[in-house]
Amino acid sequence: MLGELINPYYLQVGSFILINIILGLSIYVTLSSGQLSLGNAGFMGIGAYTSAILTIHYDVPIILGIIAGAVVAGIVGILIGIPSLRLTGVYLAIATLGFGEVIRVFFVNWESVTNGAIGISGIPQIGRELFRIFREAGFDPSTLGLRNNQFVYLLVLIILLVINLFLICFLIRQNKSRVGRAFASIKMDEKAAEAMGINITYYKVLSFAQGAVLSGFAGALFAHVMGFISPADFSYHRAVEILIFAIFGGSDVIWGAVFGATFMTIMPEALRFISEYRYIIYGLILIFMMAFRPQGLIDVSTMQWFKKSKKGAAHGTGNQKHI
Repeated sequence: MLGELINPYYLQVGSFILINIILGLSIYVTLSSGQLSLGNAGFMGIGAYTSAILTIHYDVPIILGIIAGAVVAGIVGILIGIPSLRLTGVYLAIATLGFGEVIRVFFVNWESVTNGAIGISGIPQIGRELFRIFREAGFDPSTLGLRNNQFVYLLVLIILLVINLFLICFLIRQNKSRVGRAFASIKMDEKAAEAMGINITYYKVLSFAQGAVLSGFAGALFAHVMGFISPADFSYHRAVEILIFAIFGGSDVIWGAVFGATFMTIMPEALRFISEYRYIIYGLILIFMMAFRPQGLIDVSTMQWFKKSKKGAAHGTGNQKHI
């Protein structure tokens, strides 16, 4: 019965949504400190290739490879973030976009390690490794009415969902902490924040590094979910997609990035019959949002309205019970 309800295709789309949410959170973190970075695709590629190379050529366990990919991306983010402090706005965006393209070209030309434009195949997949562990423990998916591929995709989806919940909770708590308040003050007025004693350099580099770590983490997960990566997966188009997650959903609140990533992942699947026009549609969305809703669909006022309406509904239900 359960096997009839679970479609592997929908499970895979759900996994892509959750990976893209992590990418949306990565650009949300950098935007929360007022920095517009378009290098997330490059950091994603660094995480993906680092984890893939370690797990294939050095037999590193998948979990350690994913962590290593995120750490290496974070280190590169710090190295890029420090000299980028002198740049703001569109100049920072252009510089980081150039960095992403340099990384892609690097992957194409370092053929002895990255296989060039052909990419890397045979990357250990999270789902298959977990399935092997369950089989060795004596568990059979058929006991749940599932086929092997359904069980594999379901395991991947559950793991990614848990990771997303952890990251969202962490960022919500960070926003309420000293770090989050420092990010917000820098975004509102950098000079005023510095006058108040906030270490601008430290917090801007921290924000940049956090975004790089999340992008690298998402890239490593992507590699071990797909089992294949190539430089084309981390091109300019990927950087634009990640930017649209925040622009469309809203860059002021976490849920804007979550909604943007979810919607913009489902849309190409729902409109697959016009997939060749996808980037034209993306461009039109950017123009429309910049003209009519520059803060995105979900902003602080939207969240406040939602909370008020939720409280009002709860209050009305309480009054009915009292009557």
